[in-house]
Amino acid sequence: MSLDRFLTQVVPVRQKLYRFAFRLLGNEEDAQDITQDALMKVWGMQEKMAELQNMEAWCMRITRNLALDKLKSRKYRMSDELDRAGEMPATHQQSPHAVTEQNDVMEKVHVAINALPEKYRTILQLRDIDGHSYQEIADILDIDMNDVKVNLHRARKTVREKLQNLQVYGL
Repeated sequence: MSLDRFLTQVVPVRQKLYRFAFRLLGNEEDAQDITQDALMKVWGMQEKMAELQNMEAWCMRITRNLALDKLKSRKYRMSDELDRAGEMPATHQQSPHAVTEQNDVMEKVHVAINALPEKYRTILQLRDIDGHSYQEIADILDIDMNDVKVNLHRARKTVREKLQNLQVYGL
């Protein structure tokens, strides 16, 4: 692989790799380290890149594996911080009440997502937050596309039910 190919095909997905690592780890510094390690690993495996069909999926898989290794090796626990990687600045001034209510709802959504099993959480992140296609998710996670669809449905259903229970019953 040449430097030009690396710069045109790998470097542009660096932010997606970071957001994915951040979602898995919940920590900015660790996500930056994992992203850097993933880029180094991709550069070190240049000879394999010629035979790849989807460079982005391969990079995402490397990032996922490195993040999961970090989680396992340190018995790392996700913090309850909000997902700052996906936050968007407010474009207009809202009332303090509306801002507080919106933050409260988003915190409940994040808690519900963080309570999901790792497989569901990862698939939900890749599809609904990062916008990957079902096939790309199947390639990244090295699973069947039907498994992606089933697990995504179950993840969404679980989050929806938790939020409905909070709304109706306060549970």
